[in-house]
Parts: sequence; structure tokens; C-alpha cells
Amino acid sequence: MPEEAELLGGAAAWQVLEDGAAFVAGRDVVRVHGPQARSYLQGQCSQDVAGLGVGEAAWTLVLTPQGKVEALARVTATGDDELVLDVDGGAGPSLVARLERFLLRTKVSIEPLDWRVVSVRRRSAPANGDDAPVELAAPLGGVVVPVTWPGWSGLDLMGPARPGVGERSWVGSSVPWVDPVVAEVGRIAAGVPRAGTEVTQRVIPAELGVVERTVSFTKGCFTGQELVARLDARGNKVARHLLRLVIAAPVVGGLDVAVLPGATVVDGSSTEVGTVTSAGVVPGSGDVVALAFLHRRVEPPTVVTVLVEDDRGASSVPATVSTLPL
Repeated sequence: MPEEAELLGGAAAWQVLEDGAAFVAGRDVVRVHGPQARSYLQGQCSQDVAGLGVGEAAWTLVLTPQGKVEALARVTATGDDELVLDVDGGAGPSLVARLERFLLRTKVSIEPLDWRVVSVRRRSAPANGDDAPVELAAPLGGVVVPVTWPGWSGLDLMGPARPGVGERSWVGSSVPWVDPVVAEVGRIAAGVPRAGTEVTQRVIPAELGVVERTVSFTKGCFTGQELVARLDARGNKVARHLLRLVIAAPVVGGLDVAVLPGATVVDGSSTEVGTVTSAGVVPGSGDVVALAFLHRRVEPPTVVTVLVEDDRGASSVPATVSTLPL
């Protein structure tokens, strides 16, 4: 929590995000270092790690040998023989375990870092071409990396936790701080997958729709490559895709959004076509945005029905399906 900083929530937070605001991001950071760090990660990550210059970052997948998703991570080169990977909060331990699984007679060390992550986002295109509000200072011993969500721009500041030095010092006093709950609604609206909800070992990259920005098809072999390459050759035609649902405010009523993850989605003939994974209320408008894995026969734009069960019993609400510009 930023020291002495007012934390905006609700419609006020959504409004200031138009021009740029900061929030504490719940992310885990893992350090991989040693003389063989790059070559090792080159064989474990879907992205071209060897080609990253110091200070550069890229999104990557870490897969099982069968091609299922173990982690959606950002890898940043912090040195010639050192890289850091950051993932959604709670996913760090499993990433460490996965990377250590194939670490045989390799001169590489893997360790979780006690780093904090502050995100700065804006929902509108910056007029001056900058990616984030001014008055940002790179944390001592840390990094600053650009971030682009569909319809959003910004930066993530990552660095060590230091006694007596809070993350507020990384961002100037003119930048407002918002509740991370509001930023989570932005994530859902932008269609960014999150560990534990959309990113699980039950999914493959083509279902998430992230292959284009996370996979290099020219780098050579990596764990799980076979399935990714085979599906890419077939146009990434899979049985289901991650899509966005919008439930308009007039039909939301007293809907408990917290019960939506896991809710069944049916089409016009009452046939089950998918499951909701994340949901949130857009501050101000009252619309509900959600992410769901839906059968490929559901073609946006179309209207489906979400079956809801809460303490008032069972009900159903219509939702409009839209594509995700991931």
C-alpha cells in the first residue's frame, strides 16, 4: 500500500485511469542467472530469449512437454547472464518448480525475488506519445518495462523491497493511485489472461489467443513446441477460444458478480457452449465485463445466456459476445 497516498476506487478511479494512474500490482518475480541462463531459458521459453538486449522485455509462455500452459510470463534481460521473469501473484512458486524440473548439470541458479511491482496505466492514447505519466523513477536495482494492453498503455516498475523505502517513491506526487480492484476490471475488459483463472494447465496457447505475441517460430526448439507449431500450421483451429462477454447494466440488477466465475454459458438452443472465468463491474456504467472460454461455433457478435446461481437461487442473464484484440 503506498504510504500517505489516497487510494481511489469506483468511478473516480476509472476516471483518472483515462489519463494515467498507478496501482500496486500483485506479481511474483523470479531471477534466473548464471553463465548458461540464456541458453537454458531459450530451450524452456516460447519466446526468443537469446535475442533480448539488456533492458529489453518480451512476453513468453512456459509450457509442459505436451504443450499445455504452465505460465504466461514476461521475461526481462537484466544482464548478459541474468534475466527476471514476472508472473501473476501466486504463480511464482510453480514457475520456479517448472524451471527447475529440467535443470540438469546446467550452470544456472533460479530463485524468487522479494520485489515489488507498481503498474502505471492509462486508458486513452497519450497526446505526447509517452507511454505513461511523467515523474517516474526506476527503483534502485530494478527495471522499468513498457506494457501494452488492448486499448491501454503504460509501464511496470519492478524492484527490490527496501526497508523504509516504499513504492510511492517510484511515482511522482502528481500521479494518482487507484485500487487494484478497479485495475482488475481493466484487465478483464482488455482481455488479458490471468494465472489461476484463464491461464491453467488445462489450456493450450491457441485457446488463449496469445500465440502471436508470445511465440517465436524462428528461434529453434523449446519445450512444448510440437503442439504449438502443429496448431499454427493449421491456423490455430481449436475447439474453444477465450472471448469477452458484456452484460448490460439494465439487466444486471442485483447480480452477484462474484459468483460468475465458473458459471455455465449456453446458446440460443440452451446447449452448453462454455464457462466464465473472470468478471467485474465497470465503474460508472454498471456494465459487467467477463472472460469465458466458448466453443468455436459461437461467433461474435452474438448473444448467449449465462446461468447464475447465488443465494437467491438460479437465474439467467443475456450477454453479448465480442472478440478479444489480444
